[in-house]
Order: sequence, then C-alpha cells, then structure tokens
Amino acid sequence: MKKNLISLAVVASLGLSAFAASAEDMYRGAWYAVPGVSYMSTDNDLEADNGVRGGFISLGRELSPSWDLQGRLGYNRLDEDTGIPGASGNYKQTTLGLDALYMFSRDKLRPFLLAGVGAARNNVDYSGVVIGDKSKTSIMANVGLGLQYLFSDSFGLQADVRHQWSKSDAKSINNFDADGTIGNTLVNLGAIFRFGAPAPVVAEATPEPAPIAAAPEPIPETAPVAEPPVEAAPVVCTPQTSTITVEAEKLFSFDKANLHDEGKAALDEAAAKIKANPEFKAVIVTGHTDRLGTDAYNQKLSERRASVVKDYLTSQGVDQSIIQAIGKGESEPVVECSGNRKTQKLIKCLQPNRRVTIQAEGKKDAGCN
Repeated sequence: MKKNLISLAVVASLGLSAFAASAEDMYRGAWYAVPGVSYMSTDNDLEADNGVRGGFISLGRELSPSWDLQGRLGYNRLDEDTGIPGASGNYKQTTLGLDALYMFSRDKLRPFLLAGVGAARNNVDYSGVVIGDKSKTSIMANVGLGLQYLFSDSFGLQADVRHQWSKSDAKSINNFDADGTIGNTLVNLGAIFRFGAPAPVVAEATPEPAPIAAAPEPIPETAPVAEPPVEAAPVVCTPQTSTITVEAEKLFSFDKANLHDEGKAALDEAAAKIKANPEFKAVIVTGHTDRLGTDAYNQKLSERRASVVKDYLTSQGVDQSIIQAIGKGESEPVVECSGNRKTQKLIKCLQPNRRVTIQAEGKKDAGCN
C-alpha cells in the first residue's frame, strides 16, 4: 500500500511537470507562507503506523525565475505498531529544514523539484517495550517533487511528496531495531498565502500620433501665350508611415503575455486603420520590456508579446503576409530610472519602457511605384 501510494504521487507529479514545463513565465520576487497537513509513511524499522497525523508550516521566497527557497517546520505523531502485547505509545518526529525548489514554470501551474537539509528529532516513545535512547536529534536531508497552483496573485495550493533521511537510536533487544539511518516518506498538502509581490500596474495608453501627411502636389506653372507651354514638374513620391505605440499594461497584465479586453479594443482600432489604408504594404510589430529580470527572460517575453499582437491583428483581417513580429527585450529603453530593487516606485518609473509598437509602412502618392 505504501509503495502504491508513493508511486501514484510520483507519476502524477511528473505528468504535470511535462504538461507545464513550457507554460508562460511569471516571476514577481514574492514572499509566501504555506501551512498544511502531512501524510507520513514511516520506515519499517520504526514499527509505527502510517497516516495523516501531522502538519507543517513553510515560509518561502521567489529568488529568481527558476528558484524558490523555503524554510520549513514540521511535526508528525503516529501510534506504535510493534505487535507486542501490552505495548503502546507514539513515534514523534519534529523537523526544521531549508529546501531549495527548482521551478519548471512561473505560470499558474508550477511543477518543481526540491532538495533540502536541516535537523530532525526522532522520539520513539513506546511503553511496554524496553528501548534504549528513545530520543535522538540528528542532521536531516530530503528530496522530492511537487507542484503549486495559483488561483490568484495572493492565494494557491502546494502539494509535494518527499523522502526524508535522519537518524534514530531506538533499539529493542528482542523486538525491533531502529538504531541508525531511517527513511520516512511524506505527502504534503498546504495553502499558499502570497505577499510582497508588486501589484500589476495599469497605465493609460500613449495617445496615437497622427500619420505623417503626404507632401502636396506642386502646382504647374502657366506659360505665356506666346511661349511654348511649360511642362509640370514630376510628382514627388513621399512614403507614408504610421506608428502606433501601446503601453504593455494596456495589452497585458504585468509580466504576462495574454491579451485582456482593454488591449483587444486598442488593437481593433489599429487593425481597422491598417485595413482602411491598402497602401500599407508592411507592418512591423515590436515588443519591448523594462530591465527587471534577466536579459534572456526579457527577450523571450518581448518576442512572445509581439507574436500575440501579430496573431490578433491577423484574426481581425490584416494580411498575415505583411506582418513581422520581433522582440527587442530591454535593449531600447525610452526612460532611465535609478535603483535595482523591484519596488512599486521603480516598476511605475519604468512603465514607458514596457510597450508594443505597430509600425505600418507604404507609399500613397500617385507617382510612387
């Protein structure tokens, strides 16, 4: 029964990891607390029951787009199962540890691997059995896997299965031997209370600049009656360019690449303008980010946002063959802000750098080829 339960948890977690590994990233540098309950499958040498009679509380921090750190305090208490007539009592374990979590995704579904170290106190408090050294405090290590699921920016669930090693000195001469390294397996479920993450900044869109007007046609000169007629000067060809800049917060939530309704409305206007001017033969969609996060992460986010805008313009009837989507990450800022700590003030200051530009180019005058 123990092996079946553990195997099921491992297979389920690995399957969800494969599903979510390519999910959209969302990293905020948030703190979070995770209180929860534990099911413990005890080492056979302990001669104790298995069950849900324990709990834990963890304090975590998002360190980077790929790593979390969690400090954890856990306690489990299970009845003895020695089979000795008249025996009773409990096996109790208290742990204090620090776990490193490798996160496969920063979307709502976040699979992870974990490894950690700490200290464990094992107390084999059985009565009716002669036991030497019932209690021992030792170094503890554990490895495991799990996942988080965020229902909102401040609340979610965390589940994991981990195998834990520590030491015990408990030994009964005639009945059992738990003197040495013991390995317990725990299945944990807790609620995530997330705090300290910057709130998404919603900004007004930059006003759309007026298109550059075509140069007026020269007025032909009138020749005197007695003179031969003077030919009109050739029409000057002036390319027409229209650039629309939309701040990222109007199109997407902070650090996300999914269009919301306000963003779609802005792109509807852009699509209508492009379709109303058939002289536009090229449309370049460029994504830009601020400098928060790594260069590689920001480049990837800018490309993803530009691609989403391209797909939406295509869905509104703009010819896909004339649209090019590119990302420039944080390479072309329009404002500079001091500081490196991700505060609300810095995020707001860098807001103009988070933008998507739609540049439509073409030739409108009759003399243009």
